[in-house]
Amino acid sequence: MRSGVIAQKVGMTRVFTEAGEHIPVTVLKLGNCQVVGHRTKDKNGYTALQLGSGSRKSVYMPKAERGQFAVAKVEPKRKVAEFRVSDDAVIPVGAEIQADHFVVGQFVDVTGTSTGKGFAGGMKRWNFGGLRATHGVSVSHRSIGSTGGRQDPGKTFKNKKMPGHMGVDRVTTLNLRVVQTDVERGLLLVEGAVPGTKGGWITVRDAVKKPLPKEAATPGKFKLAGAEAAAPEAAPAEEGK
Repeated sequence: MRSGVIAQKVGMTRVFTEAGEHIPVTVLKLGNCQVVGHRTKDKNGYTALQLGSGSRKSVYMPKAERGQFAVAKVEPKRKVAEFRVSDDAVIPVGAEIQADHFVVGQFVDVTGTSTGKGFAGGMKRWNFGGLRATHGVSVSHRSIGSTGGRQDPGKTFKNKKMPGHMGVDRVTTLNLRVVQTDVERGLLLVEGAVPGTKGGWITVRDAVKKPLPKEAATPGKFKLAGAEAAAPEAAPAEEGK
């Protein structure tokens, strides 16, 4: 079981195939998604990775969080999430997961916070049919009607579907296909709609109900901070030769 990634929803567009068909896609951006910590069986009872994404000023952070990023030698992150992984899929602390962590054609599960709709009635929130347009009904056509029985049970049961706050829920969309990846810009194009608003934080991981493609790298596609820093130093030496 591999780790997922933290991404930010950019918006929706479409991609054209060679046959001329268009595929609606959601663009997700991986903004410096790094491993900031480990959870081990010996210490925590399970194996997981803590990932962070985005940038955040340390002056606004609690002291405990600042210490956590200082130990990991990683810049403070705006969004932190935890992903359960198997023992053979642990990625080193400080490694940055790239967009080609997912291969084109594989299925992923996407989790986000749905768009808030405010206070909504029963027809919008629960798809109630409303009352009749005639036969004595006036003014209250969009009301939900009776919410309880007569003398028996004589009360409204808990969890009854009623008007109330709609949206801002944790929603997971299963089996979305990866259409395209862009490693340089850190973009991941997923077919279909993704819960949440533009700029919202999204977590993406391998689909639970679909097999993992053979082309998918294990434990994943990532680059280490040390290797990235060593690359520019090696280039001038070659030019000097």
